Amino acid sequence: MDYLTLKWIHILSSTLLFGTGLGIAFFLWMAHRRGDPREIAATASTVVLADACFTAPAVAVQFASGLWLAHLAGLPLSMFWLKAALALFFVVGACWLPVLWLQLRARDLARAAAAQGAPLPAAYFRAMRGWFWLGWPAFLSVVAIFWLMVHKPA
Repeated sequence: MDYLTLKWIHILSSTLLFGTGLGIAFFLWMAHRRGDPREIAATASTVVLADACFTAPAVAVQFASGLWLAHLAGLPLSMFWLKAALALFFVVGACWLPVLWLQLRARDLARAAAAQGAPLPAAYFRAMRGWFWLGWPAFLSVVAIFWLMVHKPA
């Protein structure tokens, strides 16, 4: 594959990764704020599906295409901006993996509350608090990666 085609794939996958992540966060947060267990369960189910269909493949394509681009360009991974981008990529992953579990947990707790006609339990709110706070370093890391990719500081 030639460099420009691979770069195009890398840019598309980064757009998909960032856009899906932001969309997922927005819709789940809005459902959470409304507080209806049925709506939360339905939204969280869609969010989990979107992560499986879009986010996970985009993560794999991002990592592989980024390494391949560096190789094709003859850039050593020891360059500051590449090392920093890779480190931030792993920060994003370290936040995203527990977020996946927290989304499943929130979905299951909301489903159970909806089925019983009960209010959301304290465990649901703990899961969402963790989900919220893990989202910030992931989001800021992705923004920083975009900055590094554009500016390529020495």
